[in-house]
Amino acid sequence: MLSHRLQVLLDDDRYVRITKLAAGRRTSVAAVIREAIDRGLPASPKQKHAAGECILTAPLMPVSEPVGLRSELDELRGRRG
Repeated sequence: MLSHRLQVLLDDDRYVRITKLAAGRRTSVAAVIREAIDRGLPASPKQKHAAGECILTAPLMPVSEPVGLRSELDELRGRRG
């Protein structure tokens, strides 16, 4: 859960780079910044182990056939047809 707000000042070059990257990925600037933080400051082995355990013990969920899954993903991403 996201619970902390952070204000960061950027120069024009960094701002243009990050907004172009976010637009190209069809995601938010905040998501790009969170990803950059994760790459620059990776989680500890203990955190990685806990995340892996969470994934491995999660209940199975139904998944569409590949064609249906692509359509579903495109719809979630806001792309139609």
